[in-house]
Parts: sequence; C-alpha cells; structure tokens
Amino acid sequence: MRPTPYVASLRIYEPLAAFESVDQIRWQSIDAAADTRAEEQALALRRLVFPEPPAVRPDGAHVLDINDQRYVSPWSTATRCWAALDDFKDSLPSSITPFFVPPSLEEVITTGVDLLEDRVPHIITETWVIPPRWFSLFTPEERVRGENEDGPFCFARTTMAKARERATRSHEIVLGAFGDGPVEQEIENLLDWLELFDQDSLVELDYGGLASYLDVALRAQGKDGLTDDSSIEDVAFSLSGLEAADGAVAGEGYERLVSRWRSVQAFESAM
Repeated sequence: MRPTPYVASLRIYEPLAAFESVDQIRWQSIDAAADTRAEEQALALRRLVFPEPPAVRPDGAHVLDINDQRYVSPWSTATRCWAALDDFKDSLPSSITPFFVPPSLEEVITTGVDLLEDRVPHIITETWVIPPRWFSLFTPEERVRGENEDGPFCFARTTMAKARERATRSHEIVLGAFGDGPVEQEIENLLDWLELFDQDSLVELDYGGLASYLDVALRAQGKDGLTDDSSIEDVAFSLSGLEAADGAVAGEGYERLVSRWRSVQAFESAM
C-alpha cells in the first residue's frame, strides 16, 4: 500500500532546459529509475511527525526521460505547504484557525517562504476524489493502467498543447451552457495554471492510491476493477451533451462519473 493512499496528483513536467542552470544540474543527477513518488510521500509523512521549514530544505523532483529528453516535475514542497496553509486560513475566520494550526506550526511552514522565487507549484493534489476538470485534459488513448508492488495504478499523460486546447474547449462549453459560475471558474483557474509553464511541457494525471480504492469499489459492483473505469470517457460524453444542448446526455455522463467516485469517497467515512 502506498504511504498516502488517498491522494491523486496532477503534475506538470517541464523540459530540463526550462529550469535555471543550478536546478538543471540537480535534476540531471536524478536516477530515472528511482521511485521518487514513494520518496515524496515518505518525506511528507515525516514532516507531519517532525515539522521542519520546507523552504529551507533541499527538495526533490519527479523525472521522465522520453526520446532522449528529460522532463522534470519538482515536488515544490514549500510552495504547496504555503498554498495549503493560505487556502485553509481563507476558509475559516482568523479567530478559529489558531486552534487548528498553532502559531508555532505556522511559523515552521512559512519560514523562508519569502525567499521563494516561484510560488506556483508543478503539482496539485486532491484527496479521495479526482475533479472532473482534470479528466477533461486527456483522452482514453493516453491512459495507462496496470498493477505493481503497490497495487493497481492508473495515469494519463499528454502534451501541454493538447491539455491547453482541451481545457479551453471545456471552458467554452461550460461557459456557454451555464454562464459565469463556480464550475466555469474552476476550469478557467486550471487553464491559467497550465499557461504558466513551458509550452513543451507534459501534463500527467496520476490516480495515486485512489486507483486501489477505485479497483475495490468497481469489483464490489461486479465489474472488472480498474479496467472498467471510464472516467475520461464519461467527462467527454457529458461535455458533448452540453455542447449539443442535450441535457439528458450531459446528465448521463456526469451521473456515471459521480456515482463511481462517490463509492471511492465512501471509504473515507468508513475509516
């Protein structure tokens, strides 16, 4: 079982040449065969037990070597910790947040953050569910499924150009169907994030540990586990219905998607 079994990730892998020379040297030395996902998750768990300022500690990265080209997705630990804290503080009254995040812990998280040149993470994560807008960036042909020593896995990978094109189309369809609103804004925010990175980057959706939960949930329904996951297809089907102003088709695809991932989210309340 993975160290953090309930987390899915959307990652940007930029070409090595897109980084500063000092970072290029660091990232070039990483062994492409190393299990950097396990290393990242193990470090995250250690920091829960022994908090330390993430901005003042050397960080790692995930790497891909494709066609003699190295692509790098820095863990961006400091940036992600800072952003998570910022979002959490915005979600609650300032008088309440100290009960959840003591000032001493906040100081640990924010120490050195003012030294960060880039506060935009290459990796964003979700727990217990994968947002529909993430699936809209990929096609079924770009999906890879299988099983390794950690159990079932699933990921999809595409080029930045295709991801931006699909995000733009999704935004236009949703905006045309519903107008301004939270769903449209979430897709626009995703598109804005994609546009911050090198145009020759790769975009990857990794189910992470959610692949294991989804496999169990589907088998409990009499299906062939992860092989029967059609989340990418369902989002595309729903968008096609919205584009054609066919509410029945749009609703059918969305309901299949939601019911599937609702069964995964049920594991959270069962723990």
